[in-house]
Amino acid sequence: MSLIRPALNTYLRLIEKRKMRRAKTPQKLRQNLELSARLLFHAPRGTKIEKTMLPGDVDVLTVTPKYVTSDIVIFYIHGGGFVFGSPETHAAMLGQLAARVGARVVMPRYRLAPEFKFPAAADDVEAAYGALIASGVAAQNIVVGGDSAGGALAFGLLSGILTKKLPAPRGVFGFSPFVDFTRQGASFVENADREAVLAPERAVDMLEMYLADADRSDARLNTLSADFGGAPPVWLCVGDTEILRDDSRALSQHLKSCDVDVTFHEEHDLPHVWPIFHNILPEARQTLDDLAGWITALPTPVSES
Repeated sequence: MSLIRPALNTYLRLIEKRKMRRAKTPQKLRQNLELSARLLFHAPRGTKIEKTMLPGDVDVLTVTPKYVTSDIVIFYIHGGGFVFGSPETHAAMLGQLAARVGARVVMPRYRLAPEFKFPAAADDVEAAYGALIASGVAAQNIVVGGDSAGGALAFGLLSGILTKKLPAPRGVFGFSPFVDFTRQGASFVENADREAVLAPERAVDMLEMYLADADRSDARLNTLSADFGGAPPVWLCVGDTEILRDDSRALSQHLKSCDVDVTFHEEHDLPHVWPIFHNILPEARQTLDDLAGWITALPTPVSES
């Protein structure tokens, strides 16, 4: 482990975690992350980050590396507790991944809570996935990814694709995905103080903003009981001190029970969605390297059915 890791964790716990606790409105949470992203996160030189419209007037952000060498398109869903975050806040991290894979990234812009409650975000993500295919990108060339709440949307999307027998992507990956809407994992309590980024009580608040009076039996809110039979390979990573540690453990186990090919990395004392700190954290760059290698090695499905 690098010497940067403990210093970064200390800063996050003392500054950013407290800042999240003190933010009294969703607007303040959004402003804080947008500012931090502009100051701290930088894509490689030569990366093009552009607003684009897909068929059906679907609003996305595209991230294109200086050199495109792959036919893969990464469809990435940003996190932020369903309440904050945007394609722009995560674009630099995806620029780093794009450069490593030599692939273009498409990031959907979904509606946020509390202004728009479930299933608005899930509907937007599914519409964007369909629009990407309608634009001419074969599903077998798409790799879906997401972090935290974006991970919930990514695996909810995968569940819907399989249920509706839509064209499936080549693979799916998640950085510290949130998938247990019942919050039954012990880590949510055990790691409350050790967690460097997420304040548990604020996470609960944001979840309630998103769910409101939603039908909790909706399949997209029950990832850990969904039938993932026939799903493409999945790659997951999480830190052992995160409150969402057990989400990834449970998801990995459930996917394996559905005979899905799962690559699971649990790292020691790394912060929530640590690849976003790629500019300063060696472990973040290593994880992006590992993920890029996994994406590049994914086999092309025989068909899109």
